[in-house]
Amino acid sequence: MRLLAALHEDNRQLLAKLAVVVVLMFGFSYSLVYFYDAICKALGINVLSLSEKQTLLADRGLANGNGQVDYSREITVEFDANARGPWDFKPEVRHRTVHPGELVQVMYEFRNKQDRTMAAQAIPSYAPMQASAHFNKLECFCFREYTLNPGESKQWPVAFVIDPKLPRDVKTITLSYTFFEVAGKGGVKLGEAPKRAGAAL
Repeated sequence: MRLLAALHEDNRQLLAKLAVVVVLMFGFSYSLVYFYDAICKALGINVLSLSEKQTLLADRGLANGNGQVDYSREITVEFDANARGPWDFKPEVRHRTVHPGELVQVMYEFRNKQDRTMAAQAIPSYAPMQASAHFNKLECFCFREYTLNPGESKQWPVAFVIDPKLPRDVKTITLSYTFFEVAGKGGVKLGEAPKRAGAAL
């Protein structure tokens, strides 16, 4: 009888331990989402899944309102970079041929050539001016100020979609950035993820 009671007690203890393990495993798997998000923010990783991209485009009513790319049109987007200060600042490519409604990403490179830390920001402009209303940036380093350490070099993306409502006579768009020092401001570390915005600035 005592042996049977001891066996039942052992089973209860084992069951309790297994229940604790299950709860801990569930808690760990649940916390992984936040842990992953924190790592992405710390490392400057900002990844949109295909479904998130499609949702974002649909929410903005782009690509003819149904997420479709207009393959009947081609638009040349030229990328220009101007530095108002001791920077190396350039796009990875000088131009891309894109279709309206197509999600495009282009990298820009920054390098602080001085021996001191500087805060800076990029300001975009467009040519022709009428294109600015149809040039939708989903992600852009121009949304924030940044701090670059002496000699620091970083790359950051611009992700955009051209609205199919762009007038058909516009065949070329120039996206130009001017990168300049912000006096008296600390900015944010260039490794931090910038804000996303749907509208062109």
